[in-house]
Amino acid sequence: MMIMKMYVIIIIMFFLGNLIFISKHKPLLIVLLSLEFMVLSIFFFFLMYLMMVNYDMYMLMVFLVFAVCEGVLGLSILVSMIRTHGNDYFQSFNLL
Repeated sequence: MMIMKMYVIIIIMFFLGNLIFISKHKPLLIVLLSLEFMVLSIFFFFLMYLMMVNYDMYMLMVFLVFAVCEGVLGLSILVSMIRTHGNDYFQSFNLL
């Protein structure tokens, strides 16, 4: 019963991250934070699943390595956008 509650909390975390990601607020920092929140919820899901089936936790380490690489790439894009444009709002970009 406790495991089902944890799965429901993890699913709610994932959908809240998606909701923030697709909302009208478009600073890049908020988008990156919502992506990291979704990665954290997926990490908790993998942790609960691997603990339930008594599997090796090696895949969690691989997942965390990829998650850290994703976060670093997002922060580097954020820093380069702030240096070139002065802010991180998507509305200030001109695609032409």
